[in-house]
Amino acid sequence: MEPGEILDVLVEVAQEAGVTVRVLSRAAAREGEPLPESNVCRIRGEPWLILASGESIEDRISAAALAVRTFAARQAERRFLPPAVRERLDRA
Repeated sequence: MEPGEILDVLVEVAQEAGVTVRVLSRAAAREGEPLPESNVCRIRGEPWLILASGESIEDRISAAALAVRTFAARQAERRFLPPAVRERLDRA
């Protein structure tokens, strides 16, 4: 399975569980500010996954896997996930 496909599945699972997903470009950073990084957080109590398009696919996969493990573990347990995706979740 290609890394982009793994990321797509992880994002889909997170969204199914109610995680808001936003993709930030390098242009989202103002001059003098650090570039955005992929990560998970809560905003007003709601789970969010932030994906920085300027980061490597591996960094984005790691953030998405963390979001699924943190906010969507039940959702992931209830559905079929390809072995490559399960492997990434086990490493998160």
